[in-house]
Amino acid sequence: MSLFGRIASEWAYLRGALRALRRTKPIARTPERTLRELIEGLAAQFADRPALMSDREVLTYRELNGRANQYAHWAMAQGITRGDAVALLMPNRPEFVAIWMGIAKAGGVAALLNTNLPGTSLAHCINTVSAKFIIVDAALLPMLESARAFLDPSLPIFVEGDIPPGASGLLSLRQERATFPDANPSGQARGPLTINDRCLYIFTSGTTGMPKAANINHYRVQLAILGYAGITGSNASDRMYITLPMYHTVGGLCAVGAMLAVGGSCYIREKFSAREFWNDIIAHDCTMFAYIGELCRYLLAVPPAPTDRAHRIRLCFGNGLRPDIFVAFRDRFGLRHIIEFYAATEGNITLFNFDSKPGAVGRLPKWMERSFVVKVVRFDVETEMPVRGPDGRCIECAPDEVGEAIGQILQDPNKPAARFEGYADKAASDKKIMRDVFAPGDAWFRSGDLMRKDALNYFYFVDRIGDTFRWKSENVSTTEVAETISGFPGMHEVNVYGVKVADMEGRAGMAALVVDSVADFDFAAFNNFLATRLPDYARPLFLRFQDHLDITSTFKTRKLELVLEGFDPSRVHDPLFFHDPRNGSFLRIDVGLFRDLTCGKIRL
Repeated sequence: MSLFGRIASEWAYLRGALRALRRTKPIARTPERTLRELIEGLAAQFADRPALMSDREVLTYRELNGRANQYAHWAMAQGITRGDAVALLMPNRPEFVAIWMGIAKAGGVAALLNTNLPGTSLAHCINTVSAKFIIVDAALLPMLESARAFLDPSLPIFVEGDIPPGASGLLSLRQERATFPDANPSGQARGPLTINDRCLYIFTSGTTGMPKAANINHYRVQLAILGYAGITGSNASDRMYITLPMYHTVGGLCAVGAMLAVGGSCYIREKFSAREFWNDIIAHDCTMFAYIGELCRYLLAVPPAPTDRAHRIRLCFGNGLRPDIFVAFRDRFGLRHIIEFYAATEGNITLFNFDSKPGAVGRLPKWMERSFVVKVVRFDVETEMPVRGPDGRCIECAPDEVGEAIGQILQDPNKPAARFEGYADKAASDKKIMRDVFAPGDAWFRSGDLMRKDALNYFYFVDRIGDTFRWKSENVSTTEVAETISGFPGMHEVNVYGVKVADMEGRAGMAALVVDSVADFDFAAFNNFLATRLPDYARPLFLRFQDHLDITSTFKTRKLELVLEGFDPSRVHDPLFFHDPRNGSFLRIDVGLFRDLTCGKIRL
């Protein structure tokens, strides 16, 4: 990096850090000022400015606070007190925000449920937090119905919207809410709350198991609202386009908060549409949007159109914009400023790429390292644990060496962001804490992510622990292999994972692919493509062709089911192929070839 580039980078980080610090510093200094006081102050300040907009409703700041007050009074009338959980199942809409804010004002904790989880998974989330009752949008009643057999039958269910004729055991939320005042709670109704009280439960994606409920207290909620306003440099003239699911942090807290903190507005779309994305942004005069996961890749897959650059977007932020498409995404859509970041809802590690360096998830300049203590430590892929030296301590990685990112846990009242609030499940929380890492008695949060940090302190995401596998005594990053394969002509989607092969050490690489046509796929060209770009041990031995990849609502590919199904043609109905080391060609896997592979007849 040139001297000018170094100076520009330092300035970008200094400016971003100062903006965020200026907005968030007062939170810890006034522990009795919770989300309740913050929202009431914003309502008084911005009054009749539009806050939340959608095709079905618009709420001004005054109306948002008033609606939240109605829900707060109603919740208290239902017996909700400090720390009680209320399950909320609702699609993206302004009412969603008003409800969880109202629950928080009452001292309750809204559990934001994934609107795509059916049956036992949905019931698990509700039961995990011991919800006192459920609020459900009428459109999602069929989803809730699939879970009712696994719930306490006496659990009250309140419906926002029209209750279907003949339905039993359901209560109308809209009718009940309308009977309560929209004034701020006062007197005894204004129970004592501090920034350390829980405000929300936000669930992990559940890509490799049941979702876990992360504890989000009033401090972290305000940190997201005020912090992202500072990070993005937002102002009252900005309008955020929100199409990410609002039951997750980026869409529901960071994107919303970046606007509410400054008097800006949000346009909320219920579901993501790659074809309507830019049309919406132009029609509603949006200046910012938030992204996550593969959303950017889906936008690139849409054929070019005049709307690609007919927008007023000045900044976008999010995580998961992979290095292989960063520049293409930026250049095609004329995006002046992209802030990629790394964070975990429940964790204490937060990194920002303020200077839009392609591929980096963030940077910690030397002068920031004392305030934000993040290390990358050596990691053993086979044991899935950090490596400890002869003295029993972890070993920090050298520049560009891959290891697990960890963040120091501190119980310092002046650094509440360094705490680890954990999950509703204490056992799950304990698994994320590592002790005696560099000194006796110290505690560190395990991110579960493999990263590398270069000599300039830029961090680069490598893979999720459990996704990286070991083959031929080498570590294989599924993310890096998938990014390479994505560059092959006609490749639409890629999901790479490791599968067990009988009597073989480690796991062999397998890739689920979405292409134009399996019949027309050029296996020879694909083989040559891999040979020139990947070492032998990293090239997938098995291919599975799918019509589409199974993804979560936050655009993360599911792998657990694919790993379990492996390359067995009796379990997999998609076309399966094997890279035969005897002649270097791909063979269609049938029962006979599968038998040869599993009995060791073919040497790998």
